[in-house]
Amino acid sequence: MTIREVACGLRFPEGPIAMADGSVVLVEIMRGTLSRVMPDGEVQVVASLGGGPNGAAMGPDGAIYVCNNGGFDWIDVEGQPFPVGRAKHYIGGRIERVELDSGKTAVLYTHCNGVPLNGPNDIVFDRSGGFWFTDLGQRYGRQQDRGAVYYARPDGSLIREALFPADSPNGIGLSPDEKTLYVADTASARLWAYDIGAPGEILAQPGHYAGHCIAGMPGLQHFDSLAVDVRGNICVATILNGGITSISPDGSQLVHTPTGDIATTNICFGGDDLKTAYITLSGSGRLVAMDWPTAGLPLNFLNQ
Repeated sequence: MTIREVACGLRFPEGPIAMADGSVVLVEIMRGTLSRVMPDGEVQVVASLGGGPNGAAMGPDGAIYVCNNGGFDWIDVEGQPFPVGRAKHYIGGRIERVELDSGKTAVLYTHCNGVPLNGPNDIVFDRSGGFWFTDLGQRYGRQQDRGAVYYARPDGSLIREALFPADSPNGIGLSPDEKTLYVADTASARLWAYDIGAPGEILAQPGHYAGHCIAGMPGLQHFDSLAVDVRGNICVATILNGGITSISPDGSQLVHTPTGDIATTNICFGGDDLKTAYITLSGSGRLVAMDWPTAGLPLNFLNQ
């Protein structure tokens, strides 16, 4: 599949949202912004958020909800083609609401039952209007936070810890029937599935784990964010083995589509038929597009 460059010069792009007008809203983690890439490649700053805006989704009110990991310093590492984040100048994780037209920003959540949000990462809305999000945590020298998955309401009325602990939960998505929650674990390159009993409720499973491990990748590679297509395949951005790994719901089929960027961080679907894949290539600071063989699953509340 041919890769088309949409925009370049982005500062570690993530969290793309394909809009009806052909633009793509995304975050720039290193820049600390929510930005909008116009169809001609022009990049407009919607809001300067500070910290580390990491994932984004449109809510039922038309606002953009952002997972902000709290920020960190970016350090050049010898032999690595892109900077690495270190939690030094960290100002606290949070969920933020941004009005797309005005850029007006409000902090929605910083804690859950007194426990701070350490590194909110990725987000998806369900049909009821609530949202699931991952908290990957932060790393501090020789120490590392345990991750978690949360569920919250966009009006600020509810935040609930749905899953704890998790090692490095990153990408998150829902099956077409919204009976299954998918979570990509970064460090292990494993994709997990959790049965949903009700909005915000993960059903307990017998045994050691709350979920089912659908797939794991061999060798050294990591999973980042994800999107789901209309057939229920989970399309996971894959780091080091740069590309998108499409995984069938039962894990029996894995198809890897290379992108040429070892820091391939996210994917979303757009276009009239939802068969254009927009992919963030954070190592080279680009947003690219390619024709995808299967249409993406329409996201709740987007372009309604």
